[in-house]
Amino acid sequence: MNSKWIDLEGKTVVVTGGAMGIGEAIAADLKGCGANVAVFDVSEPKDYKEDEHTLFIKADIRSKTEMEAAVKQVVQKFGTIDGLVNNAGVTRPRILVDYYKQRPQYELSEEDFDFMVGVNQKGTFTVTQAVTRVMFEKKDGVIINMSSCAGLMGSRGHSCYSATKAAIHGFTMSWAKELGPFGIRVVGVAPDILDRTPANNDEKYRAQAYGRGWDVDTKPEKFFENYKSSIPLGRPGHLYEVADLICYLVSSHASYITGVTIPVSGGKSKG
Repeated sequence: MNSKWIDLEGKTVVVTGGAMGIGEAIAADLKGCGANVAVFDVSEPKDYKEDEHTLFIKADIRSKTEMEAAVKQVVQKFGTIDGLVNNAGVTRPRILVDYYKQRPQYELSEEDFDFMVGVNQKGTFTVTQAVTRVMFEKKDGVIINMSSCAGLMGSRGHSCYSATKAAIHGFTMSWAKELGPFGIRVVGVAPDILDRTPANNDEKYRAQAYGRGWDVDTKPEKFFENYKSSIPLGRPGHLYEVADLICYLVSSHASYITGVTIPVSGGKSKG
C-alpha cells in the first residue's frame, strides 16, 4: 500500500535490505506515507533516483565503519533519524547432519553459519548501535527488528537461520528494557510465509525440500500449497500487510508499544 494512509510526514527512517522483496515494499510504503527513507543495501534498488525524500547508500551492515559513515550521511541529508527497520537478512536452508547421505552440500557448514550469523545477528547489532547514538541524543526514536516466526517456533531445515532470528527477538526484548528510559522504543515483527514469487528450481528451495524429505525438484509453488494447511487464514501473507504494520509502528499511534515481537503469520503456529 503506497498511498498516504497514515501520516509519517517529517520522519526519517532507515531501512536495511530495502532494495528488494519485503524491504522494497517497506521502503515504498514508508515513502508513500510521507517519510524520508534511507536504504542501506549491498544492491541498488531498481529504478533508483535520489530525491529530497530518498537516499540509497551501498554498504555492508556487518561493517562498523561503513555503518557509522552511512548513518552520518543520513543525518547530513535529513537532519536526524527517527526510525530504523532492521530488515536485512539472509537464509541458507541447511540440515544439521546429512542424514540422507545424498547431498552433503545441504549440511550446515561453518561458512554457512558464519554468513547467516554475520548478516542477521551481527549486522543488526552493528547498524542499531550506530543509529541509536543519534536517537539517544534527542531521547526519541523507534527500532523495528525483523525477526521471523521461524525464530519463535523453530523450523525444520533452518536451524541456524531460526537461531539468528531468535537472537533478534532477544535483542528486541533486551534493547527495549535498555533504551526505554531514553524514549526509544524497540519492537519486533515476525513474518511467516509471504507471497513472494521465487524462480523455479532455485537452489534454496532444493535445499529446503531435501531437508524436509521432499523431492528436490519440488516447484516453489508447491511449497505454498504445502504450507496453506498450516495457516488458519488459508493463504500466504502479502508484503504490504507487513509494510503497513511497519508504518503503524513508526508512527506516533504506536507510542506505547515496545518490547514485544508481533507475528504476521495468518495464525500459523506449532498447534
